[in-house]
Amino acid sequence: MQNQQLLSLLSDVRSGVTTPETAAQLLGSYEDLGYAKVDHQRKRRQGAAEVIFGQGKTAGQIEGIVCAMIRRGADNIIITRLSQEKEALLRGRFPYSYSAQAQLAVANPRERALTGSIAVVSAGTSDAAVCEEAALTAEALGSRVHRVYDAGVAGLHRLLGELETLEKARCIVAVAGMEGALPSVVGGLVSCPVIAVPTSVGYGANLGGVAALLAMLNSCASGVSVVNIDNGFGAGFLAHRINQMPGIEAPNNGQTQENI
Repeated sequence: MQNQQLLSLLSDVRSGVTTPETAAQLLGSYEDLGYAKVDHQRKRRQGAAEVIFGQGKTAGQIEGIVCAMIRRGADNIIITRLSQEKEALLRGRFPYSYSAQAQLAVANPRERALTGSIAVVSAGTSDAAVCEEAALTAEALGSRVHRVYDAGVAGLHRLLGELETLEKARCIVAVAGMEGALPSVVGGLVSCPVIAVPTSVGYGANLGGVAALLAMLNSCASGVSVVNIDNGFGAGFLAHRINQMPGIEAPNNGQTQENI
């Protein structure tokens, strides 16, 4: 709960508008909905509200969690792995923007200034869904994102043509399937941290992304870390954290978050 909200709540208790019991519930560390314990204090601890993993949840459960968070003042609530079928059931229940490609929604969206610079680089067009999950996650959290797509090592000149963009980034998310070579190449070109994301794109010996994962874990380039297969969200969240670290200067031209 933000300071202004806290002061307002305490004022309501003093004036009798809100009972002490209700205030205690609102100040609690989580809200038990029966099927989920909603962590309302996460933004205070970690700088971002709880993220909802849509896969495995019903549309009704997702709606209940989102509405509980909105009641406590949360905005730009990220919902990942939200299928188009569930998204159709949620239409009109609460405000949100949605990307079918990334299967990601941002509930109760609010425009905010975007800061810093993250580059999301994909090896091929087939990796675009994972890239968009990373890019949209970082943008929802407040980071400026530059997309460099279809720039894999099979045509290295495409990547070198974007070198100026890569060199200006505070952090780079490199997404690749097949043999997963892209992060090593990017890591050897830039001075900022590189987050490698293996995808399940590839033929049989790709083993659903395991081949790319192992290649990235064995990268010879320094400064490359690796997240799980197809985990665009995890990469985007970590990239945002790195991008927001103090002491790294980057121009802010007043760009604001665009709707998905």
